[in-house]
Amino acid sequence: MRRTVIRYKTKPEMADRNAELVAAVFAELKAAQPEGFRYLSLRLEDDTFIHFVETAADDGSSALPKLAAFQAFQSGIRERCVEPPLAKGVTVVGNYRMLRETESVLAGV
Repeated sequence: MRRTVIRYKTKPEMADRNAELVAAVFAELKAAQPEGFRYLSLRLEDDTFIHFVETAADDGSSALPKLAAFQAFQSGIRERCVEPPLAKGVTVVGNYRMLRETESVLAGV
């Protein structure tokens, strides 16, 4: 299993458009229902977006790049941003009812 967090900040005038593009990705995911894949997106009040991607594949491969809505989202992402996307691998340290079946770094968390 591989988990990744992607963070970026959009230009204020592009934040709503970015959110619409992200919503379209979720609509296509809901229709396609790919297995072995989980995805969460958050928008902070300063127009920073955070995406949490979890894939069952150890190499990080997923159905996401194959989706037309994701390809549309990716198109022009850098032009919509004041801080470009930065992806980092992530380890869940603690989890309370947010994620299913996660492994914690600390025993008993």
